[in-house]
Amino acid sequence: MDFYIDKGQLADASILATFQVKMALESERTTIDYKNVYDGVVAALEDENKGLYFVVRNLQDLPVGSLLITKEWSDWTNSWYWWIQSVYIEPVYRKRGLYSLLYNQVKCIAKNNGIRSLKLYVDHDNLNAQRVYEKLGMRRSHYIIYETDV
Repeated sequence: MDFYIDKGQLADASILATFQVKMALESERTTIDYKNVYDGVVAALEDENKGLYFVVRNLQDLPVGSLLITKEWSDWTNSWYWWIQSVYIEPVYRKRGLYSLLYNQVKCIAKNNGIRSLKLYVDHDNLNAQRVYEKLGMRRSHYIIYETDV
């Protein structure tokens, strides 16, 4: 394989922030502030309690895709859930199974760490992503997400 997965490093912050700006524009037609995103990426890279990045790299060690894991504690199940967020694969590297590689690595790590479930949310109009997630065995939840800004 010409790609491998590892944890995101502080040196990856700029490209990870760039991935997020591109993803927001592409998947939700939303423009987000690079500097704010960069600061958020750095915060997670410096504190795994905030999030854990997994990066797919080419053989030149350059990130070509990534995802972020955040954690949720469930009192109902007395266990952790991992949320998959901030998924992005550079367009020229898509349709090569790189998201599947990322997902399967994360799923294996989660299983080995006693994580009960992997979850994610996706924009209702992002049908391509929905098909990818379903192809990997994920299914729609019965929950609807609500939110409010505070």
